[in-house]
Amino acid sequence: MGQPYPPHPPFRPVRGRVFGGIRRWLTAAAGALALTGALVAVSPQATAAGLTQVTGYGSNPGNLTMHTYVPDGLAAGAPLVVALHGCTQSASDYYAHSGWPKFADAYKFALVFPQTTSANNANSCFNWFDSADSARGQGEALSIRQMVDAAVARYGSDARRVYITGLSAGAGMTANMLAAYPDVFAGGSIDSGLPAYCATSVSAAYTCMYSPPNKTPAQWGDLVRSAAPAGTASWPRVAIWQGTSDTTVAPANATELRDQWTNAWGIGQTPSRTESLSGGTTLSQYDDASGRPAVSVYSISGMTHGLAVAPGSGPDQCGTTGTYYLDTICSSYHTARFWGLDGGDGGQDPGTLPAPAGLTVGGTTDSTVSLSWTPVDGASSYTVYRGGTKVGTATSTAYTDTGLATGTAYAYTVAAVDATGAVGTVSSSVTATTTGYTPTCHTANNYQHATAGRAYQSGGYTYATGSGQAMGLYNTFTTHTLKQTAPGYYVLADSGCSA
Repeated sequence: MGQPYPPHPPFRPVRGRVFGGIRRWLTAAAGALALTGALVAVSPQATAAGLTQVTGYGSNPGNLTMHTYVPDGLAAGAPLVVALHGCTQSASDYYAHSGWPKFADAYKFALVFPQTTSANNANSCFNWFDSADSARGQGEALSIRQMVDAAVARYGSDARRVYITGLSAGAGMTANMLAAYPDVFAGGSIDSGLPAYCATSVSAAYTCMYSPPNKTPAQWGDLVRSAAPAGTASWPRVAIWQGTSDTTVAPANATELRDQWTNAWGIGQTPSRTESLSGGTTLSQYDDASGRPAVSVYSISGMTHGLAVAPGSGPDQCGTTGTYYLDTICSSYHTARFWGLDGGDGGQDPGTLPAPAGLTVGGTTDSTVSLSWTPVDGASSYTVYRGGTKVGTATSTAYTDTGLATGTAYAYTVAAVDATGAVGTVSSSVTATTTGYTPTCHTANNYQHATAGRAYQSGGYTYATGSGQAMGLYNTFTTHTLKQTAPGYYVLADSGCSA
C-alpha cells in the first residue's frame, strides 16, 4: 500500500553502537527529514518559564527527564495530559509552540512533557521503533508510565482521565503507549505518526514511514491487542492528525491508524459523519455503540510534516509557528474537546443519575433536529451531545438543535445533570438526518479521498464510498473528482462536477 518516497535514512546509536553508513548518508543527504532521526530544527529552542523539571520520579529505565506545567489553582481530581516532542525537539520547545499550556490554563489540567536526549537517540527522537523502549514495562515506555504515576500522586490528578499526545516520533511512541497501556490512558492523539507497533527495527521504520504495510484492520488491531494486558476490553479514544502533503510520514498512515483503532474498538471503517473545519481540515468520526466518537481523523489539505497550530487569541486558536509547527488549525484545541477536557462528557466527574430513557427524534428540517426523552428523578437539567460533543443544555425533556447541514446524519445522546452539576450516565444514541441535500464536489488523490472517508482501499486499490466505483491504485499519484450525492455516498465525476 502506498508509494515509497525518496529515502531519508534515519540513524540511531544503540547504547554506544552506531549503524554503518552514517557519515556517507550525512554527506549525501544532509538536512533530509526522517522520523527516526532527522527532524532538523533550525530555530533556537524557546525558553519555557512555566515549565518545571521533576526529578526522582521512578527508576527511569528509559533515561528520560520529566517536565511539568501546572496551572494556578488546579484542583485535585483534574485531568492529566502527557505530551511527547518530535525529533531534535525538547520539552520546552513543545511547551512553547504546541498550544497545550493555553488549554491547561483554560480547562484546568496538568501537563507532563517527557524529554529524551541524544544519549538515547542521535537526534533526540523517542525510540518508537525499538521494542526495548516501546513495549509495556520496557525502557522509555516504562519511564513515561512512571511519570504518570508521579504526576497523579503529586498533583492529585484523576487517574481515570489521563491522556497522551505526540508529534512525529513522539506520535509513534504515543500510538505504542495507547496499545501497551490502555488501562492508563483514556485517550490519545497521534499527530503525523504511525500505527502502533508498525515497526520493531530501523529498516522496518522506513517501510512504515514511506509505504506502510497493507494490513487488514484485523491485523492492525491484533498488534494493539497483543501489546495490551490480557483480557483488555476497554480502549482509549484516539484522535489522528495528518497532513495530505506529508512526505516524511505518508498520508496512508492515517488510514492504517484509522483501521487499527476502529478494529480495536470493534467498529467499522465507514465514518459516522464528516465535517469541514478551518485550515482545510476534514474531520471524519467513527462512533462507538453509544454514539460517541471513538476514533476521529483530522485530514489537513496541503499540510506537510508537523503539528497543526493556529496562532492567535481566539478561543480556537493556539500555539506559535516554528520548525514543524505549521499554521493551519489548532490541533490542541480540537483534541482537548474530543477528549472532553473543555467540560463536555469526558471532562466532568461522573454523577450518579441514570441515563435518560426514551430518547427519540421528534422531527427534522433542513437545519434542525428536535429531540425528547423521559424525565430522570433528581435531574435539575440535561446535557445534549451531538457526536459526543456537548451542544446544549435543557431544563425540560426536549431540545431542538439548530444550524445543521442539510441532508446530514447526526448522532445524539443526552445525560441528566444533578443539582451539584455532576453529569450522569449518557443515554443510548439516536440518529437523526436533516432533510434536503446539497451535493458537493471533491478533487484529490486517492490517498486523500480515503483519508477523508470519501473512499476506501482494499487490496491496494481504491473504491468510492457508497457507490463502490473503482478508482484505481491506492496512491498519491492517481487523482479523481468525487461527487457526494447523498450522505456517505460518492460517485466518480471526472468528466465534470457541479455542486
